[in-house]
Amino acid sequence: MTEYKRVAAIHDLSGVGRCSLSVILPTMSVMGIQVCSVPTAVLSSHTNGFGDVVLKDMTEFMPEALNHYKTADVDFDCIYSGFLASSEQVSHCLEFFYAYPNALKVVDPVMGDNGKRYRTYTDELCRRMSELVSAADIITPNLTEASILLNEAYPVTPLTVQQMKSMLSRLSGKGPKTVVITSVMMADGTMCNVGYDSKNNAYWRVKYDMIPKHYPGTGDIFASVLTGGLILGDSLPIAMSRATDFCEHTIKTTYGYGISPREGVMIEKCLPMLFDNRSYTDYSAM
Repeated sequence: MTEYKRVAAIHDLSGVGRCSLSVILPTMSVMGIQVCSVPTAVLSSHTNGFGDVVLKDMTEFMPEALNHYKTADVDFDCIYSGFLASSEQVSHCLEFFYAYPNALKVVDPVMGDNGKRYRTYTDELCRRMSELVSAADIITPNLTEASILLNEAYPVTPLTVQQMKSMLSRLSGKGPKTVVITSVMMADGTMCNVGYDSKNNAYWRVKYDMIPKHYPGTGDIFASVLTGGLILGDSLPIAMSRATDFCEHTIKTTYGYGISPREGVMIEKCLPMLFDNRSYTDYSAM
């Protein structure tokens, strides 16, 4: 393995609007991790707020890139996937997993938000995403995506601790040892990111302040900082706390400047925070 950590990031790249690879690259790089981009699609902007988007599908590139890496004897410490444009791309992600059996396998199952599935996610693609999830070590769905993976209706009321534990453990039962669900309203009125470590049978939650704006890319930022923390040796609750704190900081900074939500969060002003390598402890057992 390399002396530094290297991640193959299988995500889309949007030219305008801070999300996916445009936020994953800087966050993980600042944490001292080399990010090797494997774009699933290249877009002129993200799909919410900039009108008609120009999209270039990169399906054919993915296996060609993998073949090159194998030929060049390139190794990876982690394979980290996000938005996928087709069920065929799921197969290519699995090929990366099989090619690097010792790498940490992280899947952010980007399928929907706010109780609704994204337009591009067909029943077949959702089924294949479940297949990819079963091969992962760690998954980071939001509550909408967790509901899709469990084939359940999106919960419209806040969740109790027992309901949340049940959802986490049932997702882990599909294959991944670690499950983190983001953006959960709990019955006690708190917004939380919640996690389950099946190896230690431990449940965790990290609370955060709710800001009345929705910014694209925050899930990508959370998952990339979480993954970076775990790669560098954080425990699950500390990695969750680090990722939650950084996301909250970027959201509050952006809200304070009054920036249009379609622009995403002002990550450029907040990146220095990731140089702070202290252990974050804003978590509690659940």
